[in-house]
Amino acid sequence: MAAGYAKSGVSEMADYTSWVNVATSPYQAGTHGDRYVNNWINEIGLARYQKYEELGTMPVGSVVAKDSFSVNSKGQTSAGPMFLMEKMRDGFAPATGNWRYTMVMPNGSVFGRTNGKNSAAMVFCSDCHQAVAEDQDHLMLLPDENRK
Repeated sequence: MAAGYAKSGVSEMADYTSWVNVATSPYQAGTHGDRYVNNWINEIGLARYQKYEELGTMPVGSVVAKDSFSVNSKGQTSAGPMFLMEKMRDGFAPATGNWRYTMVMPNGSVFGRTNGKNSAAMVFCSDCHQAVAEDQDHLMLLPDENRK
């Protein structure tokens, strides 16, 4: 999956697998199309993210990357989109808590990016994350049983 995402030219895709995956194993995420996802966190955001419900506000430069895959009824897997959130400076996108949402398809094409290509499509992401905006800085945290 990583090789496909890297074709996007999105800088974070080049090395996200060197970050810490805070999930014990891939877990099925209803908020991401029932795909299985991992949660990769860059060094800037790792310590704060691992406070989970007590994280407060994530520091600028924090990146959360969720690579995804599906499993069909025959047990065959197929790569899904990469879901990326990057905490930007104040004023970048106040409605999103200054998070930039990016979706990269398995072939490396960028489906959308907040304040960039197909930004309107990323409103779906930010609208959903709005449910946890105040308490968790817009972050949908992984289930307790999947936390390292």
